[in-house]
Amino acid sequence: MSEDTYDLIILGGGPAGYAAGIRAGQLGKKAVVIEMERAGGTCLNWGCIPSKALLKSAESYQAALHSEVFGFSCEEIKVDFEKVMGRSRKVADQMGGGIEFLFKKNKVEYIVGKGMIHAAGMVEITEGDKAGTYLKGSKIMISTGCKPRTLPEIAVDGKRVMTSREALAITEQPKTIAIMGAGAIGAEFAYFLNAFGTKVTLIEMLPKVLPVEDAEISDALHKSFAEQGIDCRVGTRVDSVEVGENGVSLTLGNDQGSESLEVESLLLAIGVVPNLDGAVSEKLKIDTVKGYLKVDENYETSESGIYATGDIVGPPWLAHIATYRAIQAVNGMFGHSQPVPVDAFPGCTYCQPQVASIGLTEEKAKEEGIEYKVGKFPFAASGKAVAVNHSEGFVKVIVGKKYGEILGAHIIGSDATELITEYGLAMKLEATVDEIHGTIHAHPTMSEALAEAAAAAHGEAIHI
Repeated sequence: MSEDTYDLIILGGGPAGYAAGIRAGQLGKKAVVIEMERAGGTCLNWGCIPSKALLKSAESYQAALHSEVFGFSCEEIKVDFEKVMGRSRKVADQMGGGIEFLFKKNKVEYIVGKGMIHAAGMVEITEGDKAGTYLKGSKIMISTGCKPRTLPEIAVDGKRVMTSREALAITEQPKTIAIMGAGAIGAEFAYFLNAFGTKVTLIEMLPKVLPVEDAEISDALHKSFAEQGIDCRVGTRVDSVEVGENGVSLTLGNDQGSESLEVESLLLAIGVVPNLDGAVSEKLKIDTVKGYLKVDENYETSESGIYATGDIVGPPWLAHIATYRAIQAVNGMFGHSQPVPVDAFPGCTYCQPQVASIGLTEEKAKEEGIEYKVGKFPFAASGKAVAVNHSEGFVKVIVGKKYGEILGAHIIGSDATELITEYGLAMKLEATVDEIHGTIHAHPTMSEALAEAAAAAHGEAIHI
């Protein structure tokens, strides 16, 4: 039995795991990251990054179809769906190689394999070329993430029934598809497939698409999706699913009754579940909450010396939160700085129009009894948005009535995910809407809409 000793052993190489390894390396610590698949985890390989490549292909195709608005036309546009999917895999591979380069740059060891924690300070490599090797570490971090939630009565075969992971690897475009779940993943796949001509039925049990978003934003996206041809069924249950050789039969139910739906494929976008999968020996009894690892303010579990970050500690299941938490945990465990807890953070959905938000929704502000004002500005009143044919959507900011602080911000529009960070920084620095409005924004830009929405909270917007 061979043994190697480290300052930090990390199980999982996703946004939390690789960031933790790199940060430890920056602090001069000897770190190792153990990952069974490609560095980058689900986000880089089977989530955030390849899906954005697909969405860009969809946007480009739609732009070509509607190019006459710019004074020219594109005729006989041919789609090679296999190449569309292949490009997304190439992007993921390229970025995965970048993570491996960063490991080398920061002297982080990378082991392709699977690890199991036997005790504080002891990890066994159970799969891969180094199986049977034992690693000693003064500290261990579990960052094994989550995996898509499935339904026990429905077998995922990658063709008739799939999760987001299988959907990112299809080479044949389905003619019809039902998507269960209208959260971010469901909405993005609905836009992508519909853009290339698939007939999409988007099914959501809750009363609106993107259920966590501000109601006005959700309503606007629902309307936009309907105009694009996506059939959104909100407040609708899936009562039964029958998978056949040539398709899937669903029975849908709502307050009006039930109906049958026949589709080629079914995509399950119904959330995630924790992914420990043999990472912790049964001898260790680490505290959990609903299957997620319970951690304290330092990201340490109930077992001294064993930490956890990323999706495995529970919601919000976002890559940028995973990375943030991992860096905070490493800073804390090695005495660099006290971990700063997660405060306001952006949530983004990359369909078209895009949706991005941070802080309180208007509904939440009402529920909490907060006195607030609302500032809104439509992109239709933005010169830049109209010039580039991206005038759909609006900016909405929730403002404290007494002091003018930003309680929440919500954007729907073509560049929403790039714009939201200005409001995030403002909230971090406790800036007011007066300070946002008082900051000179370049003209013409999409970002002017943020300043105009801030001004609108006081009835002072210039262009509406």
